[in-house]
Amino acid sequence: MPGPTVTVIIANSLRSGSKAGFMNIAGTQFGLAIMIGVLAFGLQAVVSIMGEIFDYVKLFGAAYLIYLGIMMWRSNGALANPNEMRTKKHSMNGYFWQGFFVIWSNPKALFFFGAFIPQFIVAEGNASVQTIILGGIFMIIGAVGDGIYALAAGRTGSWLTQSNIRLIERISGTALIGAGIWLALTKRA
Repeated sequence: MPGPTVTVIIANSLRSGSKAGFMNIAGTQFGLAIMIGVLAFGLQAVVSIMGEIFDYVKLFGAAYLIYLGIMMWRSNGALANPNEMRTKKHSMNGYFWQGFFVIWSNPKALFFFGAFIPQFIVAEGNASVQTIILGGIFMIIGAVGDGIYALAAGRTGSWLTQSNIRLIERISGTALIGAGIWLALTKRA
């Protein structure tokens, strides 16, 4: 279901075009690849360490989501000039890292993989290889779904007025702030 990652992809694609959304997706995929690698080669150690620092990582992630939401609220709703975006390579790199940090802002994604993927591991095979293959399949499906959001929002963004963009940014910002507050207030099981 759409969460903070999809919200950021849609908001950035509406504002700056599909390329910005695709850079968010690339950052997200990079973050997911690291998560799957962690799962494949050392989940037990990471889970025990994360158990100790989970609250700090969770609060950092919550603060980052709230920050993104506030930045959307503070935006003026102006669509970015595509020529300006092409000259600012650091902006596209920023979208990449934004996608990376958003996926890592919620350590529950790592725990989801730890709970979901092992159910499909065949005991007779190499667990690490199977984990990487299953995680790769998940990443492909996620990238396709997120790509559809980025394309649709990127194409729609050129049709929207500044006031409509402003409304969408406020809705997206509110969703991110809400997700950050929810994340900060959730308790460990």
